[in-house]
Formats: sequence, C-alpha cells, structure tokens
Amino acid sequence: MKKLLAMLAFAGVLASSALYAGPADLPQSEPATEEAAAADQPSFHQVLKEKFIEGDVRFMTPVLICLILGLAFSIERILTLNLATTNTKKLLGQIEDALAKGGVNAALDVTRNTRGPVASIFTQGLMRYSEGIDMVEKSIVSYGGVEMGKLERGLIWISLFIALGPMLGFFGTVVGMVQAFSDIEAAGDISPNIVAGGMKVALTTTVGGLIVGMVLQVFYNYLVSKIDSLVNSMEDASISLVDILVKHKLVSQK
Repeated sequence: MKKLLAMLAFAGVLASSALYAGPADLPQSEPATEEAAAADQPSFHQVLKEKFIEGDVRFMTPVLICLILGLAFSIERILTLNLATTNTKKLLGQIEDALAKGGVNAALDVTRNTRGPVASIFTQGLMRYSEGIDMVEKSIVSYGGVEMGKLERGLIWISLFIALGPMLGFFGTVVGMVQAFSDIEAAGDISPNIVAGGMKVALTTTVGGLIVGMVLQVFYNYLVSKIDSLVNSMEDASISLVDILVKHKLVSQK
C-alpha cells in the first residue's frame, strides 16, 4: 500500500506541475483550412489548467491533493478486496474431500494454502475441531469480526476525503467572494465585470470540490457493496463448513 500511495502521490505532483506549465512557444502559421482551425481549439488539458488557475492555486491544490489521496486509498482497497475474493463452493468441496481422505489435518492444509478471509476463518474453525462443534462456531464468529475489520480498513480515510474535498471547495468560494466584495469596495463602484470575475473565480473551487466528492463517492459505494458481498459469502460459507464438520463427525462415530 505504501508503494501505491507513493506512486500516486508522485503522479499527482507531476499533474500539478503540468497544470502550471504553459504551452510550448512554437511557430504557427495562419490556419488555411477548417482542420487547422479546429487544431487551434484548446485541448482538454489546457482547459483543465486554465480552470485550475482560475480557481486560485492556493485553494485548488488542496482539493487536488484530496482527489489524489482518495483515489490512492480507493485503488488499494479495490485491489485488496479483489484478491480477497474466494470461490467458496470450490473451497468447501476441497475441504470435504480432504476431511474424507485425510481428516482435519488434511483440511487444514487446504485452508492454509488458500488466500482470502474465508480460508482464514475456516482455518481458525478447524483448529478448534477437537474442542467440539460449539467451539468451532464461536471461533468462526469471533475471527469473522476480525476479518471484517480488515476488509473495512481504509474506508474511513476515503469518507474523510469525500467530505473534505467539497468543504475545501466551499472554503475557497467564501474567501473568493470576500475578495470580490473587497475589490468592489476598493473600486467604489459595483461594476458587472468586477462582480462576475470575482464570482467566477470563487465558484470554480466549489465545482472542483464537488467533482472530487462525486468521484470518490462512487468508489466508496462500490467498496461498501463489495465488502457486503464478501461478508455475506463468509457467513454462508461458515454455515456450510459447520454442516460439513457435523456430517464428518457423525460419519467418524459410526
């Protein structure tokens, strides 16, 4: 995760420096065709750079940092949760076969060699098999809470940046409006140009903050739904594991 955050932070620094950089001074001839005239239209990068500067770098930079850090945590969580996904039906089948052929120790070898929270919960349950089915259930429930906490790790930071991005944008808007009224007071006249220019600069930071909040909110909701899916899969698989262990114990007693 540290490497991922470092790479994304470095990319953010490069993006910020690119926003400051101006276009190269290249000799241009007058467009002779419609294609040449269309080529002179500002690119998306140029428009983004202009809006970033219009919103005042002092206020837009913290908003950009919130976006970069929020995306870093989101991508790290997405990768982690995708790696935590396990084919529970296949794993339960392997455990059942291992119990039938080699007993609990063989089943433990299967779970220990499988990646994911479901396999970790199964390992804890199988380790308590000798103490009875009740202890297996308690161990699964207790360790399930631990695994759930691991899955939800980092979501608090994403929610922080979801709230902080728009707040920083609104803060820049308020400060910009104060500056606009100060300009009006200094000019001694309510000029439409002064009012419109100041409001445009002020509201640009709000737009940036809202964009950050909306983008990160989409990632956050996806992560929450993914965690809910994994938790439901863990609970269903745990019930199935207990049923398999009860069946195995009954067969062993005959």
